[in-house]
Amino acid sequence: MSASLDLKPEILKLFAFTQKIRHELAAIRKPGSDEDRFNSMSQELDAIVEATEVATNAILESVEAIDALAQEIRAMAPDNKPMTNKLDAIGDKIGTVFEACSFQDITGQRVSKVVTSLKFIDEKLNTMVSLWGKDELARLSKEISEESGKSGDAALLNGPQLKGKGVSQDDIDRLFD
Repeated sequence: MSASLDLKPEILKLFAFTQKIRHELAAIRKPGSDEDRFNSMSQELDAIVEATEVATNAILESVEAIDALAQEIRAMAPDNKPMTNKLDAIGDKIGTVFEACSFQDITGQRVSKVVTSLKFIDEKLNTMVSLWGKDELARLSKEISEESGKSGDAALLNGPQLKGKGVSQDDIDRLFD
């Protein structure tokens, strides 16, 4: 009989620990809600990669155009040594820009690793959600949301919207027509 009394505090600690895990899980994953934070994070990271790629391509196209213009100027005055020296300096800077733009590929690779990790964590969380039950976690999630009490400006701050999400410029224009 005393052995079962010795186990009681340990069982209570284990129960308290699992309750804490359930609350933390409910705070991360809100069952029944449209919000999927891990999917949202993956989309945000994909948007970063896409925006970086677009910006890098614009930079590279502009630098290529500058290089072409510099070559045209060089052809106009091949014997002008001071101008040729300046055009060589422009060519060196163009090379530096091309090298610096290689960051985009590395950034994309690193972000892809993060997205893969997020998907792994998401799968594990989905397993935990199914073990504890969506209804219970939804109840806990609602309690946590009510406790956090986001209101005012804090409730409005969502950062830049993903492409196709949020209010479009056309929607805003229609409001003013």
